[in-house]
Amino acid sequence: MKAFGNYHPTVLMTYFLSVLLVAMFVPNPVLQLSALLGACAFSAIISRRRQVLSDIGFYVPMFLMVAITNPLFSHNGVTPLFFLNGNPVTAEAFIYGAAIAVTVIGVMLWCKAFGAVMSSDKFLYLFGRAVPKLSLVLSMALRFVPRVKRQMKTVSRAQKAMGLYSSKSYTDKIKNAGRVFTAMISRSIENSMETSDSMRARGYGMKGRSSFSLFRFHTHDGILLAICAALLMFTLAGFAFSKLDFYYYPRISRLPVTPFAVSVYAAFGILSFCPFIIEVKEALVWKYCVSRI
Repeated sequence: MKAFGNYHPTVLMTYFLSVLLVAMFVPNPVLQLSALLGACAFSAIISRRRQVLSDIGFYVPMFLMVAITNPLFSHNGVTPLFFLNGNPVTAEAFIYGAAIAVTVIGVMLWCKAFGAVMSSDKFLYLFGRAVPKLSLVLSMALRFVPRVKRQMKTVSRAQKAMGLYSSKSYTDKIKNAGRVFTAMISRSIENSMETSDSMRARGYGMKGRSSFSLFRFHTHDGILLAICAALLMFTLAGFAFSKLDFYYYPRISRLPVTPFAVSVYAAFGILSFCPFIIEVKEALVWKYCVSRI
């Protein structure tokens, strides 16, 4: 995450919006699958092994549930596989459900990557001048949930060390959860008071208050921004000129495989795998530099 996350916030925001725009609004299975695979590759390289296994255990059942549920409610299509209560379960509905699942999971993974890369400081840098109050609230909200989760783990471990979780009865578990909740309420109030004092000490809300930014736009930021913009424009051009049209109903249409369509698939594939490529490149450069010492 360090390599891709070190790019300028404007570049990062532009990239995530570009990928999400195509993944959500261009109904082409190749592009949707490319977005999903790119998100999986990036999430796998920035997450721990336990988190990756947890994600697999969550998203695979979700995929199956969406893909199987859609044919039960949508009976469109001309290729019935079997009949359930007199209603046809069609192949088109099943494939469309799988496509919806791919899109939803891909968008969820990209949003998760967005939350991991875009810190509250970057978010505040982008929108602080345009909508300062809203950006401040959003940046504090983005920090609040991870902070509370870390504090809950700390409090829970401390209470376990004190022997408060020795009993396995449901009554004691509820009491222990109540203790953690009470501790978190008091900790949240204390954190809010500290934040308020810190903001007041730094002159928040005063007229003529200056600001300092850690982010500078460098040459590599401009290069990546230009590459992302070019790949996005090329992909949207294919969609605008109806070169990527694909239909699920009433019959599955043929996938466009013209030279132009294939070039669009390749362009969006490169765009989807940009973070993964950057991370792998930096890892290889780091290993090479270490080997030279």
